[in-house]
Parts: sequence; C-alpha cells; structure tokens
Amino acid sequence: MQPRDLSDHVAYEAGRGIEEVARELDRDPSEFVKLASNENPHGPSPAAAVAIRETASSVSSYPKAAHADLTSAVADRWNVADEQVWLANGGDGAIDYLHRAVLEPGDSILVPAPGFAYYGMSSRYHHGDVREYDLSKADDFTQDAETVLEHYDGDRAIFLTSPHNPTGSTIPLEEVAKLADATDDETLVVVDEAYGEFADRDSAVALLEGRDGFEARDDVAVLRTFSKAYGLAGVRLGYAVVPGEWADAYARVNTPFAASELACRAGIAAVDDDEHVERTVETARDSRAYMREHIDAHVWESEGNFALVDVGDASAVAEEMQQRGVIVRDCSSFGLPGCIRITCGTEDETERAVETVNDVLAALDLETGPSDEADDPDAEVVDS
Repeated sequence: MQPRDLSDHVAYEAGRGIEEVARELDRDPSEFVKLASNENPHGPSPAAAVAIRETASSVSSYPKAAHADLTSAVADRWNVADEQVWLANGGDGAIDYLHRAVLEPGDSILVPAPGFAYYGMSSRYHHGDVREYDLSKADDFTQDAETVLEHYDGDRAIFLTSPHNPTGSTIPLEEVAKLADATDDETLVVVDEAYGEFADRDSAVALLEGRDGFEARDDVAVLRTFSKAYGLAGVRLGYAVVPGEWADAYARVNTPFAASELACRAGIAAVDDDEHVERTVETARDSRAYMREHIDAHVWESEGNFALVDVGDASAVAEEMQQRGVIVRDCSSFGLPGCIRITCGTEDETERAVETVNDVLAALDLETGPSDEADDPDAEVVDS
C-alpha cells in the first residue's frame, strides 16, 4: 500500500527558528534574533493572551459558540454578513476551503512567481493544476492587471498577493477590478491580504460590497489572517471574506469546527485590540524606512512587515548573518537567489540586522544591486 502519486507536490518549508539554529550551532538561543518568518516583534495581542489563559479550562468543549461569536465580530469589522466570513485554521486553511468550493479535477489556478507556495500546494491536493504569472525584478515586482492577463487562460482562480510576499508590492483596487472584468464569469479572483494591515491601501472587500465607487462583485474573495498584525501565528487563525451569493457553500466545504476554541477566543479579543495593531504597524513602517535608508544595498519599497534586499548572494549572506546571530530569509527558494528578506523587528532588532548585513556585505565584498540577474523560474517557493 502506497499513497497516491505525490511527485508533483512540494513540501512546505518554514523559516528556521531560534532553537533549531542554536542547537545546530551549539550556541545559546539568547544570542540570536529571528527576522525570517514575518512574525510580530511585539508578540501576541495582550487581549488575546488574556483570553487564551482564561479559555484554557474550557477546551474540553467544541467551539460552536466561540466560532459563531468570532464570525460575527469579523463580519462587523468589515460590515459584511456573517455568512460571508469563512473562518479557517490559518490563511492556508481558507485557501483550502476556496479550492474545495471552486475546483473540479483538472481545473487550473494562476499564481504569482515568486509567491506563496501553498496556493499551488492546495490546488494539487484538490487535483487541480497550477500555472504561474511572473512578477519581474526588472519592473520592481509591479503588480497590475495586464501582467496577470498576459498569462491568463481561463483559469478557475487567480491569486493576487497584496502586499506581496516576499517583495512588499501591492496592487491597486482599480487593477483588481479591471482583472475581474477581463476574466471569465467562472474565474474567481482571490486577493490575499495577509499583510493588509501594514499597507496604506483599502481592502479588496470594497469590491465585494460595491463600495468606494466600485460595482459589487460575485467573483472576488479576500483572504485575511490573525498571524501577522495581531501576533497570533501560533494559534493558526485566518478567514476568507466571500461574495454574499456563497452563503450556503461554507457548511459544505469546511471541516467540523474550523478553528479551535482557543483560536476563536483569542480572535474575538484581538479583533478589537486596535492599540496593539497600531503599535505593530508603526513599528513596521519605522523599520522599513530605517532599512531602506541604512542598508548598503538595494532595498525595495515594501508595504508589508518585511523588506526585500538585493545582496548578490543570498545563501552566503544569510548563512554569515546567522553565524553572527541574525536569522533572515534566504529567498533562493522564491527564485530570487540574490535576495534576502528581513522581517521588520523592534528598533533594536532592526538596527542590529542593518549593522550585521552591512558588515557581512563588506566582509564578503559582494556586488549588490539592484542586479540584472534573472530570476530562477524553476525554483520552488516554500515560505510564508
């Protein structure tokens, strides 16, 4: 007995943690700072942390009430109907639900390259195919409808990431609407806004609801997560906001109790913790600006909680920075072998990261960019 043919699937590879690196190098974990996984440097929402502690004694019960309460709180936040909010076990769980709702075997999805591996992974799990559209380094990873439409071929779903990981670029809502207008009626445009709180742009939820001068649409869905701005990556909580016409589909595609009791109670507390989110967003903006001003290499403008840096040789720079106690993301796995991604940290963490990368660049005497190297089209994208 063997599993089905999984040769076309890739394994998800998360960013390395402090404990893992410290064990490998036989060092004390306190020597390291991790700026590789776009986590919140201020930790979880304090209100959510309290809710988790208070909920611990009730985890023997299924989260039916908590699930309904969180759904209602998120719906109120976006001024949509409860039925439009599909809670999930992280943003990746919401991707699974959308694929269950739209994909037939053999259908294709269109995803950005570089981009989030799980779009394609989930499609393959559901017996769908994966095609890519390229975001060009030469064009500073600009996102617009034309770029996507050049590769569109009747795909069942198109994924946009705004802000985009790992580059930090965004796509204007006018371009999303243009893309949706130009594609087939049965093509779903999914706007992944996992880093949306950090961007100075309105959410694509406006397109679903016909706000801000846009026509209401039934072919756009939006992904959001509690992992980044709310600091709840460890509880795995995300959601999709879908068209109102999809009300009956969620009950048919979700797993029983899609989010845990702890996750739901944490989310209910966090969704109103504006102070924590505002502090987190301010820290990210300051960190991005500091990196762009002080790193001795090209740093792309970003609207996420991270910055992409052209260092010439990502593997060498990331390895040497790790030896010096700063863990960053080698973006070779994204098809960007000359780039590293640095998560926005606290003021002290950011200053340490900048000093370290500059020292490493000087020590290795690398030629930095923006370079003319070609992106690697065959690289597997593996990070969040």
